[in-house]
Amino acid sequence: MTRIALLGCGRIGKMHAATIVRAEGAELTAVYDPVAAAAEEIGRRYGCTVAASAEEAIALADAVLIATSTATHADLIEASAKAGKAIFCEKPIDLSLDRVIACRQAIAGFERPVQIGFNRRFDPGHRAAHDATRAGEIGDLQQVIITSRDPGLASRDYLRVSGGIFRDMTIHDFDLARFMLGEEPVEVFATGSTLVDPTLAEFGDVDSTMIVMRTASGKLCHINNSRAAAYGYDQRVELFGSKGMLISGNRRAHHVERFNATTTGAGEPYLDFFIERYVEAFELGLQSFLACVASNTRPDATFEDGEKALVLAEAAIRSKAEGRFVKVGEITG
Repeated sequence: MTRIALLGCGRIGKMHAATIVRAEGAELTAVYDPVAAAAEEIGRRYGCTVAASAEEAIALADAVLIATSTATHADLIEASAKAGKAIFCEKPIDLSLDRVIACRQAIAGFERPVQIGFNRRFDPGHRAAHDATRAGEIGDLQQVIITSRDPGLASRDYLRVSGGIFRDMTIHDFDLARFMLGEEPVEVFATGSTLVDPTLAEFGDVDSTMIVMRTASGKLCHINNSRAAAYGYDQRVELFGSKGMLISGNRRAHHVERFNATTTGAGEPYLDFFIERYVEAFELGLQSFLACVASNTRPDATFEDGEKALVLAEAAIRSKAEGRFVKVGEITG
């Protein structure tokens, strides 16, 4: 049984708490949040210790799940590693690439698993498309097309401190692109607009983006994002190869199709948001982490994956600002 300390008891922390409690081989041992009432709510619900500090929670566990605000992630990774605990950290590791690099250097030589919360790698449809591609089902992979659109804008307070759409939202798609391509992108072009809320320009953000990436072998990837899709949470991945195509598509509450005078086909809307759409992915991601903790093996979504996704985000930010393709090497040096 792996005892897990949950740090952060907000919306995604609550989801992780429920996932831990449902998981075979896991025990929610302790929770901590700087907002005491949030931690106490989870503590009462699941009968776990409500720690007075992050350090106390870490000390009580075998593994730590970090779901706090982004600015605290790197510090808590370092504290957990120092305590010898396996680590699962929500994305991104930090909004600053320099801080991510410093964190990697600080935990160099740490031998327990460190998994970053890129849950889309574990989505059953995405994983099946990935595995089929690797098995040669569509021949030589040539293009990856990722559509990722939120159902509505997050709060203005959140967006103001989010680090911008490329670091906050598209970072999931950058990781998924790397996962699907099987190669590292070497150049990035990005553009964006404020089509949903023009006032986001006040703090240098956009709400609608398109990104094109190319690998050294010539494989191409296109990512398109919007902060607001009127019809629900739009999540699709298309893999196109020399012998065919694979699509991992949207999810609905059910797949009943209705045919009558006013309706033809599937009338059910898409699932509302990421927790509903990717519930299986969150569960499978935790199960994978628990297996890595038990065997002390390398996770599927590593610290290095978190860093490389942020590098692509930084390349996209520079590309949008300068209106040109940016070589990834310009960011990494």
